[in-house]
Amino acid sequence: MVYNESFTTEEIAQLLKVSKLTVYDLIKKGELKAFRVGRQMRVDAKELENYKSRGQEVRSVQGTESSGMARQIVISGQDSSLDILARQIESKTSDLRPLRSYSGSLDSLIAMYLGKADVVSTHLLDGDTLQYNIPYIRKMLVSQSFIVIHMLQRKAGLYVAKGNPHGFQTWKDLAKQGIKLINREKGAGARVLLDEQLRINGISKNQLNGYEDIQTSHLGVASVVANGRADIGVGIEQSAKVANIDFIPLVTESYDLVMLKKEDNARLINMVLEILNSEEFKEELRSLGYGVEKTGEVLYKQ
Repeated sequence: MVYNESFTTEEIAQLLKVSKLTVYDLIKKGELKAFRVGRQMRVDAKELENYKSRGQEVRSVQGTESSGMARQIVISGQDSSLDILARQIESKTSDLRPLRSYSGSLDSLIAMYLGKADVVSTHLLDGDTLQYNIPYIRKMLVSQSFIVIHMLQRKAGLYVAKGNPHGFQTWKDLAKQGIKLINREKGAGARVLLDEQLRINGISKNQLNGYEDIQTSHLGVASVVANGRADIGVGIEQSAKVANIDFIPLVTESYDLVMLKKEDNARLINMVLEILNSEEFKEELRSLGYGVEKTGEVLYKQ
């Protein structure tokens, strides 16, 4: 890395795989030093490397009695409900310090397998069984002992322009001629949902104009449809409302959490279960339009 280089907050967010809000919070807390060029905040490359080195030093002493430092736990996934969970954990204890990673479902599971994530969210549809998450988790964490806890239900489907000018109704409509798609990145649950529906409905990805054009969030996909640069995309209902576009609900997703069952995770698992089963947490999810009928229910243990 060239040390006379500097990065914008957006570039820092992409490099660290966190949100811009997290970057601003790090700057506000003095953990990441920034300078202003006009109206733009920038961070030197050397400062970024120093910040990452400090993080590695903290992780290397994590869990040792002599360190006296809070254990950092990485919560990986993109839904805003995970930010609520992180805040609740932080408010309940000073021994655990939640950090957020905004990776997709498959990438989050891979991070857990590699020991780089502690709480992972998934919404992965298995097209053969029409079951969410557990078929993927069992295969990817085959050598691990884990627990799967239901967090929320949410509607997923198609983003279309206001008034649905192309008359989209089902997954089969993805094959319509002259249609422009906007896709999600590899590893995202919405990308898996699209690919499974294409397979189930016998549609080749090569038929889709825009299959290789990607956005890295539900809101990003919805915004591209809203500004007319694409006719259709796949995502969740909440982002369609924000982007002021129409939404065609086609599936109800089970959005679940995964944690490894190991001795040093016992307290974390109990705390997450306590939070998810609290009425306060469920009420926050309801306010976002999510279903909470089974929130906090243990779905699977291995």
